[in-house]
Amino acid sequence: MVGKLLMRGMLAGIVAGLLTFAFARVAGEPLVDTAIALEEKMHAAHEHDEAGAGGHDHDEELVSRGTQAGLGLLTGVVAYGMAFGGLFALTFAYLHGRAGKLSARALSAWLALGAYVAVVLVPTIKYPANPPSVGDPDTIGTRTGLFFLMIVTSLVVMVFSMKVRKHLVPRLGHWNAAIAGGVVFVAIIAAIQIALPTVNEVPDAFPATVLWKFRVTALGMQAIMWAVIGLLFGALVERSERIARASNAAARKSAYL
Repeated sequence: MVGKLLMRGMLAGIVAGLLTFAFARVAGEPLVDTAIALEEKMHAAHEHDEAGAGGHDHDEELVSRGTQAGLGLLTGVVAYGMAFGGLFALTFAYLHGRAGKLSARALSAWLALGAYVAVVLVPTIKYPANPPSVGDPDTIGTRTGLFFLMIVTSLVVMVFSMKVRKHLVPRLGHWNAAIAGGVVFVAIIAAIQIALPTVNEVPDAFPATVLWKFRVTALGMQAIMWAVIGLLFGALVERSERIARASNAAARKSAYL
C-alpha cells in the first residue's frame, strides 16, 4: 500500500515539476536574464572605475545560459517535484486514518497547504529568494544553512501547534482550538525570526521592481508545485480507493451468488 502511494506521490511530483517548469520559463527566466544583465553592467562599471578601462574579461561559463534555462532548469525542477512528491506521499500514508474523518482528497489538500506554509512561506518571509546574480558568493553556505534551519524550525513548530490544537479540542471545540493553535504557531515563528540574523546582500542600485517580481515569481513556482502535488495526489488516491471499494463490493456480491 505504501509503495503504491509513493509511486502516486512521485507521479504527482513529476507532473507538478513539468507545470512549474513551464511557469518558470515564461515568468521566471526573463527576470533572471534581466538580473544577470544588471549585475554584469554594475560589475563592468565598477571595473571601469577601478582600472580606468572600459570593460573587463568574463570568465568562461562552465554551463551555458541556454542549458541552465532549459535542460538544467527542467531537470532540477522535475527532480525536486519527484522527491517532495515522494516525501509527501509517505507523510500522507502516516496521517491517513489518523487525521479524523477527512477524505483522502481533503487530507491531501490540507497537507499540501501546510507544507507550503512551513517549507516555503515561513522561510521565505525571513530569507526571501534573490536572483542568481545577487549576493556574496562567500556567504552562500551561511545563507543556505539559515534557510534550511528556518525550514526545520517551521516544521517542528507546526507539529507542536497541531498538538496544542488537539489538546485544546475537548475544552474549546474544533474551531477555537484551531485558532489557538494558529496563534501559537505565529507567535513562536515570529519570535524565532526576530532572533535569527538578517541577511540582506542586495545592492542599493539593484531595481526594486525586478527584485519584487523575482520573489513573487519564486513564491508562485512553489505555489504551483504544492497545489498540483496536493490536488493531483488526492485525486489519484481517491480514485484508487473508489475502485477498491467497487471491487470489494463486487467480490462480496459474487460470494453470495
